[in-house]
Amino acid sequence: MIFIASRGAGQDMDGTPRVYRRDGKGDVIYYALQQTRLGLMLVAASDRGLCCAAFGEGEATLLEQLQAVFSQADIRPSTIEASEHLNNWATAIAAYLARQTPLPNLPLDLRGTAFQMMVWRYLLHIEAGNTLSYRELAEAVNKPKAARAVASACGANKVAILVPCHRILQGDGGLGGYRWGLERKRDLLELEKSESAHWG
Repeated sequence: MIFIASRGAGQDMDGTPRVYRRDGKGDVIYYALQQTRLGLMLVAASDRGLCCAAFGEGEATLLEQLQAVFSQADIRPSTIEASEHLNNWATAIAAYLARQTPLPNLPLDLRGTAFQMMVWRYLLHIEAGNTLSYRELAEAVNKPKAARAVASACGANKVAILVPCHRILQGDGGLGGYRWGLERKRDLLELEKSESAHWG
């Protein structure tokens, strides 16, 4: 199940109107750290799903970045009592990166502008092993002249791997940019090629 919460007014799973704030005001967000084949990973979740998955070189830096994005949220370390699922999600992502299991299908709580949400939703439908250029993605979301804005939306994505902005390349096939480093982007693309053959 993927649940996406957009900026501004929205609905809960039961249809109840609710306001989702990008800065996390009123939310309790738990985070967990996990060592992976791509380095240290931080994952964080609200009560609606995963809202951040990021790679970095140290715990302090990753936590500072999380606090900067969700500046009004109550951010807490994960505990077995309060957020056992988050630790399981982190372990599942790490197992995928280690080529041990398929990519897990996890609930997502994404927050962005209407344009960003449109781009991220499309990214979720690009299958592993496939890539698009920024121009092709702009055309796919009916904004053919907005390739730069599409690139910015990809750069604003806060959920690595599960919202696969790494599948977007330059028009000449070059890697382009990647929020978590080009080496990780290259590695993910290579992983997905082998995954398509291995997991079908």
